[in-house]
Formats: sequence, structure tokens, C-alpha cells
Amino acid sequence: MTNSTSTSPGRRAGRREWTALGVLMLPLLLVSMDVSVLYFAIPSISADLEPSGTQQLWIFDIYGFVLAGLLMTMGSVGDRIGRRRLLLIGAAAFGAASLTAAYADSAETLILARAVLGIGGATLMPSTMALIRTMFTDAGQRAKAIALWSGVMTAGVALGSVMSGVLVEYFWWGSVFLVNLPAMVLLLVLGPILLPESRDPNPGRFDWPSVPLSMAAVLPVVYGLKEIPSEGWNVLYVVSITVGLLFAALFVHRQRTTASPMISPALFRGRGFAPAVTLNLVSAFGMMGSAYFTTQYIQSVLDKSALEAALWALLPSVPIGAAAPLAAQLVRKGVHRAHVVTAGFAIAASGYGMLALAGQDAMWLVLTACGVLASGIVMVMSLIMDLALGTAPVERAGTASSLMETGTEFGGALGMAVLGSIGTAVYRHEMPSTAPAEARETLGGALAVAGRLPGRAGDALATAAREAFTSGMHGAAIAGAVALAGAGVLAAISLRRVQLPEHRKTPDELCSSSGVV
Repeated sequence: MTNSTSTSPGRRAGRREWTALGVLMLPLLLVSMDVSVLYFAIPSISADLEPSGTQQLWIFDIYGFVLAGLLMTMGSVGDRIGRRRLLLIGAAAFGAASLTAAYADSAETLILARAVLGIGGATLMPSTMALIRTMFTDAGQRAKAIALWSGVMTAGVALGSVMSGVLVEYFWWGSVFLVNLPAMVLLLVLGPILLPESRDPNPGRFDWPSVPLSMAAVLPVVYGLKEIPSEGWNVLYVVSITVGLLFAALFVHRQRTTASPMISPALFRGRGFAPAVTLNLVSAFGMMGSAYFTTQYIQSVLDKSALEAALWALLPSVPIGAAAPLAAQLVRKGVHRAHVVTAGFAIAASGYGMLALAGQDAMWLVLTACGVLASGIVMVMSLIMDLALGTAPVERAGTASSLMETGTEFGGALGMAVLGSIGTAVYRHEMPSTAPAEARETLGGALAVAGRLPGRAGDALATAAREAFTSGMHGAAIAGAVALAGAGVLAAISLRRVQLPEHRKTPDELCSSSGVV
């Protein structure tokens, strides 16, 4: 019988576990990259496959929708059948779907392949985090491992768009999918050798009705939130969110009343888990809410090409690499987790404050603000994820990590919807009433109209639109700063008495725990 953990509590991991962590980082990097990998490939795909407008949207969005909808299900499945087994199944599916997508000869085939990629991604993400919980039972080492996990996941989203631009520049669009294959083959070869198997020894009966309920709760909400920033508060999207929330209430009711729930309510009775889920959602709110504006600012306000904008956007990723390890080190040195998390939110809020000061020609200020904001958020997310996994029983590590990642999806969509709507409202208020209707809707629409107008009229409209967009970014940044500052206060209150059991060590234990990385 497979044990629920491969290591005894508190045993320090060695070279084998750290090598296995390196193997786990490969699928995580690729899954996060696939969120943004089509940014520059879509024009080439459109020219080759000639998808309709609706099909093009599905090609781009279905990966994220399927991923978000299945995270909770796959986390629970991994706890039952084994996290390594699910990881390897997901890697095989992800590799096969990548090959199919690369050589797709129709829009329908590509949409189907992207959906399977989403299914594979939903198996890979919670499995990687659950296996980290299994391999690293020492609190300090686990914090380091989760810090690396957080940095790789954040970097993957930034690298995906750049890699897409470079590959499409020199190869055909299918190459953005083929890069997944070597990593998946390596995982399939080394995974059975290096990764321990782990599962819940007493999982109970799988609750099949919870699967459609969870998807019906997640997908309509994520869909509505993703569409609102670009399309506005359309009745369809409001209804979609409302329907999703109703199914969410039904899902929660079932988890509380059924004998063998998919998401055990006992998870939330552990001190620190519920605050961790909430604070993680707010962190994702702050991260994705800023991305909605900064990418448009660099490309449309500063007039950079799409590839130039993506390359410049890599700069804020540099300080991120040090943020999560620094946060873990501070906690290990004895600084209370609540203080570090609160400081992370304060740093992130100051990044939003810098965005609120940016003018129309302030690229370095905006890039610096993005770096400060992202560093603070990564500090928070790495410690919060460590807290959630540390308070959850090891046999439910897959379920716990899937809940956190589902919260990340919700928070990101909510950030783009709320802050995007604030920015759009300010933009429309600032635009002259004499401007064409299309120009008053979005900055992209205004620049398109300006390009068709002669001489000074076009220049004046473009300048007004850029000023209005910058004002909208200021309004959204202020709202984001307030939200993150409020989250910092919540963290200080809710985490002040939370301490993981592994951190309560005697002086002799602290001395003996030095040595291996």
C-alpha cells in the first residue's frame, strides 16, 4: 500500500528531492506559459486556419476556462489515485495535445487540442504542489521549494508571450506548442524514478455530482469576469456571474452535507487555511488587475510594437526572482509570517501608488512600479501557499493546492474585471464628448479612428485618448492600492496567531536543522 507521504515529518530532503523539484518545475513553467503563448501566434493562426471571430476567441480562451473549471476536480482525483500517477497521466495528455495543436489543420482541431491542454494543465498544477508538500516535510525547505514554485509560475506567464513572438518570427506558429514536448518526455522518463507516489490512504467514495457542480460554479463566473473589462457590464455577463454564484452556493451546500465531499469542510477548520485562500485571491486580484493596464500602456500609450512591449515587460520579472526566497528566509529567521505578508501587501500597494503617478511618457516609472508590485505579490503568494499546505493534512495536499489555484484564477479574473471597469469608466468620462463613439469606448478604438483622420485632427484625438487612458490607469491604480492595503490589514489581523507546527522548534532542533540546502 502506498503511504500518504514518502518522508517522515520533519525529515530534511536531500539531493534526490531537490533534483525531483527541478523536474517538477518544467511542467509548471510550460503550463503557466501556455496562458500567454498565443499572444503573437494568433495572427499567423488566423491567416493559416481562417477561424471565425468566435472560433478565434475560443482558441485563445478555452485553455484557461478548462484549466480553471477542472482544478478542484483534479486535485481531489490526485489525492485518491496518487499525485504522481495523475501528474504522469497529465504529462502524457499535455504532450499529445501539444503535438496535435502544432499540426492542427482546422480551427476545430486546434480548439479541441487547446481544451485537452487545459485538462492536462489542470492535472499538472495541483499535482506539482501536492508532491512538493510530500517531498519537503521540513518547514524551512518546503518554504524554499514553494518560493521557487511561485517564481517559476509567475515567470512562465511573462516568458510565454516573448517566446511566442520569437518563435513566430523565425518558425511557423505550431512551434509554440512543440516546445512542450521535450519537457513532457523528460518528466515521463524521470518522474517514475525521482518522484514519490502519495495519496490519501482513506479517501472515501468519490463524489461524482460535485464535478459538474464545481464546473458550473467556476466557468460562468470566470467567463463573465474575463469579458467585462473589454465588453462592459453587459446583461449576459452579469447573468453568467449570477448563475455561477448560484451553482457555487449549491456546491458548498453539497460539500457540507454529503458523506464523502470532494472538498472536505475540515480543511477550513485548520487555523490559517481560510485566511490563506482569501489573501491568495486578493493577491491574484492585484497582480492581474495591473497587467490589464501596463501592457496596453507600453504598447499603445508609448507606441511600442507588440514584441517590443513583451520584451520590455520582462524587466519587472528580474526582482521577482529574489522576492519569494527573501520572504521565506525572513520567516525562517524568526520574523512572524503575518508581518512579512503584511509587508508584502504594503510593497505591492506602493507599486500601485507609483502607477498612479505615471504620466504619458514614464516607461521607466511604470516598469519599476510593475517590478515593485509583482515582488510584493510574489512574497505574499509564496508564504500564503506554504501556510495553506502546511495547515492542510498531507493526505489532502492535492485538494488544498487546487483550491488555492482556483482562487488564483478567480482573483485574476476579478482584478481585471473590477480594475478594468474602473479604468474604462474614467477613460470614457475623460474623453471629449465630440469624439467619435468608437473612440470613446477604448484606447484601441480611438487610435484606429485617429489613424483614419487627416493631420492634426488624428494627432489631437490620439493625444486625448492616451491622456484619458493614463487617467483611467491612475484611477484603477488608486483602487488597487486601497484593496492591497486593506488586504495587508486583514493579513495582520487574521495571521497574527497562526504559526505552523513545524516552526515551533527547540533551540537544539534549530541548530541541528542547518546543513543541507
